[in-house]
Amino acid sequence: MRMRTLLTSLATVTAVTGGLALVAPAAPASSLSAASGVAGAASGQRSTNVVSSPMADPSVAPGGNFDLSVWQLQEPVGSPGSPTTIPSSRLQGANGFQDSYFYTDTRDGAMTFWAPEKGVTTPNSNYARSELREMNRNGTAANWSLSGTHQMKATLRVVSVTSNVCVGQIHLGTGGSSTKPLLELYYRSSGDIVLGTENSPSGGQTPHTVGHVSVGKTWNYTIAVSGGHTIDLTVNGSTTHYAIPSSFDAYKQYFKAGSYNQSSSDSTTKGARVAFYGLTVSHS
Repeated sequence: MRMRTLLTSLATVTAVTGGLALVAPAAPASSLSAASGVAGAASGQRSTNVVSSPMADPSVAPGGNFDLSVWQLQEPVGSPGSPTTIPSSRLQGANGFQDSYFYTDTRDGAMTFWAPEKGVTTPNSNYARSELREMNRNGTAANWSLSGTHQMKATLRVVSVTSNVCVGQIHLGTGGSSTKPLLELYYRSSGDIVLGTENSPSGGQTPHTVGHVSVGKTWNYTIAVSGGHTIDLTVNGSTTHYAIPSSFDAYKQYFKAGSYNQSSSDSTTKGARVAFYGLTVSHS
């Protein structure tokens, strides 16, 4: 099994069914750090629950606490239809890339993503994102077949959200002309966690409510594909299964994780901020 581990220094982690659980004392709420005090920090719904990660160093860039060698970052800036992409080589290390859209929270060491409602988008989306895209260690884009077993596990909390944010995806790669995802995992401002499964490569998505967590509370998920035809989703220890239509068989896939905002406006202060404490990708 090839393990691609994003977080290299977590607080105590215990296994739950199909996922991860972060065990750490809650730190007292405090004013936002300089990095998280960028435009938008006070908008939407906000958390006062801060999870402490004592093994992470809050004074370094995300690459100092996380293995970012198998990810590249897409940000909500750049030219219209062409968001800025940061390669893994620039993300790695304690002095690696960070800015107001992607940074280490100085209170708890979380790798934090900020996506405002107004930002540069891809040609096929109306929504801005600060999001990681899975890569291979040799720098090529990850592009794996549905056969075998593929998993992405995450521990995270949604710090603020105005409407809805996608925090994890399996996206279609090569194999056809579709630019759709196979699935998207959403967190809504109501606290509902919703899985959207694509009906076919041509579009149409079916929502499935799979959990509920208050804004700012830590939770975990595992997004998995097994046997080529089944999606296995675990949220806080509860697992559900969904069939993959055969129309997806020709397509390769890749994982994405971060803050892919699902609302748009002319506001740069409203948006979605998501903090990750653990992220692991594996293939076998």
